[in-house]
Amino acid sequence: MDGRRVLGRFWSGWRRGLGVRPVPEDAGFGTEARHQRQPRGSCQRSGPLGDQPFAGLLPKNLSREELVDALRAAVVDRKGPLVTLNKPQGLPVTGELTLFSVLPELSQSLGLREQELQVVRASGKESSGLVLLSSCPQTASRLQKYFTHARRAQRPTATYCAVTDGIPAASEGKIQAALKLEHIDGVNLTVPVKAPSRKDILEGVKKTLSHFRVVATGSGCALVQLQPLTVFSSQLQVHMVLQLCPVLGDHMYSARVGTVLGQRFLLPAENNKPQRQVLDEALLRRLHLTPSQAAQLPLHLHLHRLLLPGTRARDTPVELLAPLPPYFSRTLQCLGLRLQ
Repeated sequence: MDGRRVLGRFWSGWRRGLGVRPVPEDAGFGTEARHQRQPRGSCQRSGPLGDQPFAGLLPKNLSREELVDALRAAVVDRKGPLVTLNKPQGLPVTGELTLFSVLPELSQSLGLREQELQVVRASGKESSGLVLLSSCPQTASRLQKYFTHARRAQRPTATYCAVTDGIPAASEGKIQAALKLEHIDGVNLTVPVKAPSRKDILEGVKKTLSHFRVVATGSGCALVQLQPLTVFSSQLQVHMVLQLCPVLGDHMYSARVGTVLGQRFLLPAENNKPQRQVLDEALLRRLHLTPSQAAQLPLHLHLHRLLLPGTRARDTPVELLAPLPPYFSRTLQCLGLRLQ
C-alpha cells in the first residue's frame, strides 16, 4: 500500500486544530480544564484491536520522505515565523531519523526557503504533544529566554496531561526530588538521590520540582495535570513513580513500584531494570486490552498547553493547546475519566 495513504489514515484522527487564545497571566489548572474538549471516540468500539490497537501512533520504519509528510500533516498552527506541531508519541526530537534531522526538508516543504526551522520547545520522545518551531533566530532566542526566566521565577509555562495507574494520595501539590542519570545495564536511567551532597550537585545531580493536580479519578486510575518547573530527563515519569502512581504506558520506570497485599511501595531504583508495565486484570478489562496489547501501550503523557509571551511586555500571555491523541481519548472513555 502507498506510504502516503497509510500516513493519511493514521493522521486523519489526529489533526483537530490547535486552540490559540490569550489567557490571564495567573491562569492555572482550573482555567485550562474548563476549556478542554471532552475526549472523542468510544471505548466500546475497541473489542479485538488488531495489529494497530492504538490510533494516533506513527507507523514503524518510516522513510525520510514519509516522516516529513507526517510532520507536515502534524502542523496545527502557523503564525509569523512560528510553526506549531502536535507531535505523536515515540517520535524523538534528536538522533538519526528524528524531528531535528528532517527540519531542513520540513522547512522546504512548508515554503520556508530563506531560513531553516529550529526547535524552540518540544515534548520528549516518549511523550506526545506540542512542539514549537521558529524560522527566525531572534524570535527563537527571545522565546527561549522567556522560558528560562519563567523557570527561574517558578512560573509554569508548560502543562502536561497524564493518566496514572493509581491515584495520588493528595489531590494536588508539589513533587520535589533530586535526580541523576545513571548508566544501568547499557541504558541511561533517571534515578532519585536522597539528601544529595554538594559533591553530588557538582557531579550532575539536579534538584527537580513539578506541580500536580488530580483532575478526575476512576477505576483505580487518575487523570493528572503536571507542570514541570525544572527540566530533567524523564522528570515527570519518575516524579509520578515517587507518588506510587506510574504513568500508564510507562515501560521504563513503572517496575520501581511494587505491591504486596494491595499496598504499594518503592523498590530500589538501581536494582530494577526497565520492563513492560504490568496492569491488573480488572484494569485490562476496563481498557479492553489483552496482556500482549497492554505491553504495547503508549505512554499517556501529553504536552497539551504552552504559554507564550505577548508581543509587548505587558500583553496577556498567549495559550497554545494541542488536542489529545486518539488512543489517549479512548483510554479516558474506557476509564470514565472526564476533564472538569
